[in-house]
Amino acid sequence: MQLDFFPSRTLTGYLAKMFVVRILAVLVMLVLVLMMLDLLSSSGEILAVEGNGQSELLKYASLRIPQLIQRFLPYSVLLATLISLVTLNQNSEVIAMKAAGLSAHQVLAPLLLTALVVGGASFLFNERVVTRATATLKAWEAANWGPIPEESSVRANVYLADGADVLTAAQLTGTGEAIRMRDVTWYRRSPDGAIVEQVDAATATYAGPGWRLEEIERFDVASAATLTADEIVVGEGLTPDQIDLAKIDPDAVPFWSLGEQIDAFEEAGRRTGELRAKWWHKLSGPLSSFLMPLLGSIAAFGLARSGALFVRALIGMALGFAYFVVDNAALAMGNFGGYPPLLAAWAPFFLFALIGETVLIRTEE
Repeated sequence: MQLDFFPSRTLTGYLAKMFVVRILAVLVMLVLVLMMLDLLSSSGEILAVEGNGQSELLKYASLRIPQLIQRFLPYSVLLATLISLVTLNQNSEVIAMKAAGLSAHQVLAPLLLTALVVGGASFLFNERVVTRATATLKAWEAANWGPIPEESSVRANVYLADGADVLTAAQLTGTGEAIRMRDVTWYRRSPDGAIVEQVDAATATYAGPGWRLEEIERFDVASAATLTADEIVVGEGLTPDQIDLAKIDPDAVPFWSLGEQIDAFEEAGRRTGELRAKWWHKLSGPLSSFLMPLLGSIAAFGLARSGALFVRALIGMALGFAYFVVDNAALAMGNFGGYPPLLAAWAPFFLFALIGETVLIRTEE
C-alpha cells in the first residue's frame, strides 16, 4: 500500500465524492449571499433607468454570478478542505486510514486529484464563460445600465494620450475608422501638465485626421467660462490604429486570444508587463485550488481528543488566506514592474506549495 500514491478505488471515490459535495455546498452558499448583497447595492442604479425591471435584474445576476464563482471558487475549496478533514479527524477515519498503512500523502491524494480537476474546470469556465460575461457587464455599465450598442468590440473607460493632452471615453465601439465613442472628455494641458481647457462631448467619431466631438461643452480654466458648441476636432495625433491598441482588458479576453494581443502590443513598442502578469495568472489562479488541500492538511492529523483540532483548523485557514494575500500582493507588484510577470504570477504558488509540503512532512511523515 505504501508504494501506491492513491489508496484503494473505493476509498478514493469516497473521499473525492465527499470533497466535491462540500466544495459545491460552500460555493453555492457564498455566491448566493454575495449575490444578494451585490443586488442590494446595484439594483437602485439599474431600476433607475426607464424601462428596466425584473428582467434586467435577472440579467445582471446572470452576468455577475460567473464573476463571483471565479473569484470565490478557491476560497470554497479551502473551506471545503477544512470541513472535510476536520470531519474525518473527529470521526477517527484518518486514524483508521493511517492504521491501514496509508501515509499522510496517500490520505490527501484523492483531495489533491479532485482539486486539480476543479482547477482545470475553473480555467475552462473562466475563459469560456466569465470573460464573455465580464465584457458584456462592463459594456452595460458603461452604457449606464441602458441599451448596449449593437456594434462589436465594445470597450469601457478608455484613456488615450496625445502628447500632453488626454482623451477619455466612457464607452468605445467599433474598430478602425468606424470607431465611435460616447461620454467623451478632452483635456487640453500645458507642457507642465496643468489642465488649460476641458471639453465634454456626447460622442466622438474619426475626422481623418483628429476626432470630431459633437454636442460639446467647453470649460476654460483661466477665465472659468463655460461655452457650448455643436462640434470641434481634437486629437489629430491619435490614429485609429493607436486607439485599437489603446486598451486591453485581460479580464474580458480569453487566455488564447490575450497572448496574441499582447504580442501586438509589444510590436507596437507598448509596455506589456501588467498584461503578461495577468496572462500568466489566468493559469496560476485556477491552479491555486490544487494548493488548498495541502495547506489545509494540518487539520486532518493529530488526535481530535487533544483539544488542538480547532487550533489546527485555524492554522490551515490562516495558511490558505495568507496565500491569497501574497498572491494579490505579488500580482500588484508585477502590474507596476516591481516583479517580472512570470515571477509575479507563479512565485506565490510555488512558495506556498513548498510551505504546505514542509509542514506536512515535518508534522506527519
